[in-house]
Amino acid sequence: MSLLEVDSVNSFYGDSHILFDVSLHVEEHEVVALLGRNGAGKTTTLRTIMGVIAPASGSIRLDGKPIHGRPPYEIAHLGMQLVPEERAIFGGLTVEENLRLAALTATNAWTLDRIYAAFPRLAERRRSGGRTLSGGEQQMLAIARALVRDARVILLDEPFEGLAPLIVRDLVRVSRELAQQGRTIVVVEQNVAAALSFADRVYVLNNGHVAWTGTPAELHADPALMKTHLGV
Repeated sequence: MSLLEVDSVNSFYGDSHILFDVSLHVEEHEVVALLGRNGAGKTTTLRTIMGVIAPASGSIRLDGKPIHGRPPYEIAHLGMQLVPEERAIFGGLTVEENLRLAALTATNAWTLDRIYAAFPRLAERRRSGGRTLSGGEQQMLAIARALVRDARVILLDEPFEGLAPLIVRDLVRVSRELAQQGRTIVVVEQNVAAALSFADRVYVLNNGHVAWTGTPAELHADPALMKTHLGV
């Protein structure tokens, strides 16, 4: 039994059928990348797993427990955290207030010292308001809010989008360290090189279908596949 199991899931936006019998699994302590062109269904997959979108059919299990159809707050309480593409931090609160708020209902919340050890820049900006942070700092805070809740599975949606190369490098380093510490991660990312640098396995989505699955090495060894589905 895998830690996260998605079986034959179909999801819709209104009348638009977005995911078609999507199946995937994620083992504990594994990093899985969901890759594909824009509109392939990657973000919809994360939102369906997190309960933001209710699947029309199929099943989703976390540690063997069915979670499909549950509201996001219940899924979060079971150990899943989504870091959305838009980050959704509270601009009117300081860095530390954002973290304390996220920790309020956590069963085994991380200490702030542990968070600041992982993100030294956040320690420097701990008294700064969320809206004053740079894009990279906001992304660090968004990931830190998931970690402060001691999430078993972290869903990262486009964590490197729109960020300067040096900031991407720092966030990739943090992601690698989290993976090395045994954190289970599912990452959606357009920056293929960055995602493959710390992923253990890959699913390639195309028009709402799983088109391919394998390791980063196997994907690199198939340039035709990368060009067809990833444009690289």
